[in-house]
Amino acid sequence: MIIGGLEFLFTNFTFRLLARSMFTVVRDHFKQCFRSSSIITVSLVFLLLSDSVFSQDAEKPSHEPQSGTLRVLLITGGCCHDYQNQKKLIRDGLSKHVDHLEWTVLEYGTERDLKVDVYQRADWIKGYDLVIHNECYGGVEDADFVNGIVKGHVDFGVPAIVIHCSMHSYRNSPAADNWRSLLGVTSRRHEKGNRSLRVESTQEGNEFGFGEILGSGWDTPNGELYLIEEVWPQTLTLATAFSSETNRKEPVAWINQYKGVRVFGISLGHHNETIESEPWQKMLASGFTWATGDGS
Repeated sequence: MIIGGLEFLFTNFTFRLLARSMFTVVRDHFKQCFRSSSIITVSLVFLLLSDSVFSQDAEKPSHEPQSGTLRVLLITGGCCHDYQNQKKLIRDGLSKHVDHLEWTVLEYGTERDLKVDVYQRADWIKGYDLVIHNECYGGVEDADFVNGIVKGHVDFGVPAIVIHCSMHSYRNSPAADNWRSLLGVTSRRHEKGNRSLRVESTQEGNEFGFGEILGSGWDTPNGELYLIEEVWPQTLTLATAFSSETNRKEPVAWINQYKGVRVFGISLGHHNETIESEPWQKMLASGFTWATGDGS
């Protein structure tokens, strides 16, 4: 996060220095070529205004959730979940915590092996500032199709939020590990039963702000706990819940960076009553803010 901030400051400073250098060169050129004081005056006024515009643009980060509109693509669908209502809960909940969002919501069918058409375009992600994956397509095995999803994020540098069954989607594909490298974790199954889960922040989560959201622990209204087989190298676990089946704390929220793409993941989200809970929605909003670069 600190390195990212330094990179931004360096880029900002360099841009402003270049703009002012260009201004000086052009100003001197006008002085030599034109002797008319009126022409010089008009030229200098124009260039001063241009320099002011350059400086203002350079000071603006690429994503500003509180002042500029962000274009969000929510892709949802697949088996086993109430995606028709979840799309509204996610959209309305995030819009309550983050201003100036422009939504595109694509909901697809319930077949596990459905290859949704949006992913079949090479530039499917172009024009969006963040993509939310809330999908359950565990039966899709086409490696080129799966690789195309990841490639879109990487080629266009668009961050992601991945929710619940997105972790189990494409799990039998030869390209599954490429998908998981974007997700940040590997999971193939969940606990056998549903129950309330005690969600606790980790030390990294406390630094991320999850300590304030979860307090000493949040008991979900209901829950389906995903069992995490592997946490990928660039992933930081932000929150956990204890599994009686594995006898360990399982990651339920994390951040990942893959080839320059920021990803916030949350495996909680099977039940609507969990998604509409305030702690869940605040965690999502915090992940969104980090992923879009406003709070790194």
